[in-house]
Amino acid sequence: MTTETRAAARAMSAPTPVVPDAAQPAAESPARAASSGTGWRVTKKVAASAGPVVGAFAGAIALWYLISYLVLPEGRRFLLPPPHQVLTESVLDWSKVQPMFEALALTAQVAMTGLAIAVVLGVGQAILMSQARWLEKSLYPYAVVLQTIPILALVPLIGLWFGFGFTSRVIVCVIIALFPMISNTLFGIQAAEPAAHDLFTLNKATRAQRLWKLQMPAAVPSMFAGLKISAGLAVIGAIVGDMFFRQGKPGIGSLLDVYRARVESENLLTAIALASLFGVLVFAVFSAIDKAVMAKWYGRR
Repeated sequence: MTTETRAAARAMSAPTPVVPDAAQPAAESPARAASSGTGWRVTKKVAASAGPVVGAFAGAIALWYLISYLVLPEGRRFLLPPPHQVLTESVLDWSKVQPMFEALALTAQVAMTGLAIAVVLGVGQAILMSQARWLEKSLYPYAVVLQTIPILALVPLIGLWFGFGFTSRVIVCVIIALFPMISNTLFGIQAAEPAAHDLFTLNKATRAQRLWKLQMPAAVPSMFAGLKISAGLAVIGAIVGDMFFRQGKPGIGSLLDVYRARVESENLLTAIALASLFGVLVFAVFSAIDKAVMAKWYGRR
């Protein structure tokens, strides 16, 4: 056997080296792969949801700049200052923003108080009207009339009757926020399934049992729909009340009127943005409560 043949035979018979585990690429575990896939899906869903909102916001900012620099003449640009000027001269100046937050806190107190009263009165009146057709025919038209009367026409009378302080602001909120609670709750109570009514009749249920065990649970979705509408209207009512009733600490509506009179456009736009964000926050909170209740009671997501 030649020297080359022996060398080849030794090479073939030599044991194959074993690569340590640390040197081998680790396979991704199924749990980690699933977690990675779930995280990607969540990120993709959030991006898809936020994309239109971000795009609309960017478009609004671009339109704002366009109006400030191309539509308004330079001598009237102070009426709509560009976004960066509002940011530097108002939003980032705590001495100007602090009074706005304090006023917004008072407006929030008025709005939530008025909303709570409107919910109690609205649900109570809807229950009362649902128990007798003649009560519905007697009371519902007045609720419609109260909704259709311009609130600005009632504000002077409310001030004369109840003063120009906190109470009058709350009354304005109640008037504006009341009708959605009445109409939605009444619709929900009357929308209970006829078959369920027949079942309660067969079991000789009392009027109270029918109301609390059938009609009120059936009315919950409609009540929350009305609550979300009334919550937004209560914020509007609180701001309107702030503008007209000046006794006591000023609300955000009072500051809006002051900034308008002084032509402080930067502060005016900042206060408008804060009031709008508060309205969005209120709506989002009640929407989250609505989803939680619906998911628990009806299995909705």
